Amino acid sequence: MSDAQFKGVIPPVVIPLDANRQIDLVAFERTINRMIEAGVDGLFFLGSSGEVAFLTDAQRYHVLQEAVAIVGGRVPVLAGIIDMETLRVIDQAKRAEGFGVDGLVATAPFYALGGPREVERHFRVIRENSNLPLFAYDLPVCVHTKLDPTMLVKLGTEGVLQGVKDSSGDDVAFRWLCLQNRDAGHPLQLFTGHEVVVDGAYLSGADGSVPGLANLDPASYVEQWRAYQAGDWERVRQIQDHLAHLMYIVRNVDATVGFGAGVGAFKTALWQMGVFNTNQMREPVQPLVGKDVETIVSVLKENDLMDAEAPVRA
Repeated sequence: MSDAQFKGVIPPVVIPLDANRQIDLVAFERTINRMIEAGVDGLFFLGSSGEVAFLTDAQRYHVLQEAVAIVGGRVPVLAGIIDMETLRVIDQAKRAEGFGVDGLVATAPFYALGGPREVERHFRVIRENSNLPLFAYDLPVCVHTKLDPTMLVKLGTEGVLQGVKDSSGDDVAFRWLCLQNRDAGHPLQLFTGHEVVVDGAYLSGADGSVPGLANLDPASYVEQWRAYQAGDWERVRQIQDHLAHLMYIVRNVDATVGFGAGVGAFKTALWQMGVFNTNQMREPVQPLVGKDVETIVSVLKENDLMDAEAPVRA
């Protein structure tokens, strides 16, 4: 199992819906092609940005079937196999493997919370049931378990894990993870999902980023990755400042919180940019309207993602 194919910018794909909350295949193909044409190094489907927590099994499989067909082998595809407990995750893994994805992404178990031994066993059992590269998804805000860097590196050296997608927001722990990974011979490919501090993650030694904001501005994240590879740290910082300003789209949402403010803002921005045809969300989350939409449009225009004279779409 080689993890060499996983590096650089791998956006977690936001899924466009039509007015009836069905996947909009025209917009789905448009957004995938747009990111690939911008030079991304892979795509991650069925993560938090893909509203995986709101999907039935049938909807998950539909997303993967369409995604793999649209990507057509142009970039590697990672699939989230996120579920409450180990056996359910294994079932997701087998389904995803059948659709031809290139790697799997799993969180710790949730709902019936365990301790460190159970979390470690969880990843070992997934490995026993799949030969695909396996990435641990560190997402304590949703699964209420913070993955320990020492455990992750141990599982990396033993071949259980091939990488980590860190969305913990804990930059200290990520720095320690990078150090321990380097000291162990770099068994893991490490990615940050923390859109606003990707520059810091690269400085720590990250192998790439998985930023939801790259759905809006993939070209900037790709340019930042290439500047990092070239050692142009001033350009890395400049691009990060631009992306941090763009991330204001999620800061100024008044109507809601959580997925409605985060993924909801991404969908609203993509709709206003003409990439999506609606900003529809999965039940029970409602799409943003009114002043929130106008505020997002203002941020897009200030950051040159929309023409200054473009009207607000209704």
